[in-house]
Amino acid sequence: MSEADDTFAPLSALQHLAYCPRQCALIHLEQAWAENLWTAEGRVLHEKVDEIGSETRGDLRIARGLTLVSRRLGISGRADVVEFRRRPDGAWQPFPVEYKRGRPKTHDADRVQLCAQALCLEEMLDISVPDGALFYGQPRRREAVSFDPALRDRTTTLAAELARLFADGQIPPPVADARCARCSL
Repeated sequence: MSEADDTFAPLSALQHLAYCPRQCALIHLEQAWAENLWTAEGRVLHEKVDEIGSETRGDLRIARGLTLVSRRLGISGRADVVEFRRRPDGAWQPFPVEYKRGRPKTHDADRVQLCAQALCLEEMLDISVPDGALFYGQPRRREAVSFDPALRDRTTTLAAELARLFADGQIPPPVADARCARCSL
C-alpha cells in the first residue's frame, strides 16, 4: 500500500461497522484490540492466505494478499485471495474469496466486506465483478455470494457511514445484545 492509501479507511472496517458500529469505532478509532477464542481462530485460519504471492494452474491464477483500493468509497486493504479465471474471450475474470472462521452468518457483515473487495476490483481493473465466495473454516466450504444491487447499495451506504464515523471520531454507545457476549472488547 502506498503512503497515499494510508488516508483511506481499512476495508475490514466495513465488516466491523456492518456487525457493530461500536466495535468498529473501538478497533479503528481507539486502536483497541483484545484476542479471544474467536479472534485467535480467525488469525490461525488467515496464516496461509496472508502470505502474499500468486500461482497459476491452467486457466486459473490465484493472487494472495492483493492490495485493493477504492477512491470512490475511500477504502483500501488486502484481499485474502483473488482468483482470476480465464473467460472464453481470453480475458481474466476476478473472483474474490474471503476467509472467515466459524460458520456462515445470518447477518450480512461478511458479505459486505467481500462486496467491498469486488467494488475495489471493479474500480481498479475497470471490469465487472458479479460474484465471489466466502470460505468458512468450520464447514471448510465456500458460500457463493452474488453482488446484487441490494448488496452493492448496502456496501456503498456503509462506506459513507464509515467515512462519517471516522470524521466524527465518536464512539457509539453499546448495543447490549447477544453480540456483546461474543465480543473480545
